[in-house]
Amino acid sequence: MSTPIASLDLNLLLMLHTVLSEGSVARAAERLHVTPSAISNGLARLRSALGDPLVTRKGRGIVPTPRAHALAPAIARGLREFESALHAAPFEPASCTRTFTLAVADAGQVTWVPRIAAAMATEMPNAGLSVVGIASLVALGDLTSSQVDLHIGLAGRGAGLHIEPLMNERTVLVARDGHPALDKRLSVRALGALRHVGVEMVPGKGFRDLVGAAYARAGVRREVAMRVPSFMTAAAVVAETDFVATLPESLVAAQGTRLGVKAVDAPVPAHTVKMSLCWHERTHADPAARGFRALVRRAVLAL
Repeated sequence: MSTPIASLDLNLLLMLHTVLSEGSVARAAERLHVTPSAISNGLARLRSALGDPLVTRKGRGIVPTPRAHALAPAIARGLREFESALHAAPFEPASCTRTFTLAVADAGQVTWVPRIAAAMATEMPNAGLSVVGIASLVALGDLTSSQVDLHIGLAGRGAGLHIEPLMNERTVLVARDGHPALDKRLSVRALGALRHVGVEMVPGKGFRDLVGAAYARAGVRREVAMRVPSFMTAAAVVAETDFVATLPESLVAAQGTRLGVKAVDAPVPAHTVKMSLCWHERTHADPAARGFRALVRRAVLAL
């Protein structure tokens, strides 16, 4: 009957490996910084567990039994691999083949992800990138999931979460090209008469609530005519209707002309979203994840 690995003290395998390498109990004891009697006692325990003498004396040295001789290469190989795992080589971005998963809203996918992809093509040419939306992040079980390495967006909450402030994202009210609201600066009353497209990336949560709260604090009535799950959808709806929407300024600056929307000159409540890099404790000390976070930080801030 084979010996269950759980019943073995794995230190005894290191002891046997050292005895076989040194060919002497005394030299093995010196190398492991223990007494010769400790080596002898350890070998006795291992003999009992494996049902084999393992070594026999020959003069001042020892000779392995056939069982010990057969075990020696496997034990040595296992110890080498374990040692290698404990002392991993420094992270080399150019040779990294890992696929990183980034969670970011669709506005960031349009404005930041192309820069991140370009940086990865230069710095981590062999690595992969998987981008998911905020709804997917929630569906995956937030950052505790092993599938998400990094999130760019509103700081979350939860045990083991690391948050690094990244930038402040301002918002801007937009309307379609040719909308009457673009002809002059709107009054508070005229602003209240507009119908809005609200962005609700995750039902009941997120950006829409923050925008609504900003309007409410300023005493401005905001009629939400419809809700959509993304900023790009909101922009597409605005471009084809008389609705307006509050979008990230970076998205409007980068894609406003292509999307067919323009900023409205109106007494819109000042609203700034604090964007952060968020990651879980499980990846905090990982060299590859740390390198990926640094790359994303540089790309987003265009340093």
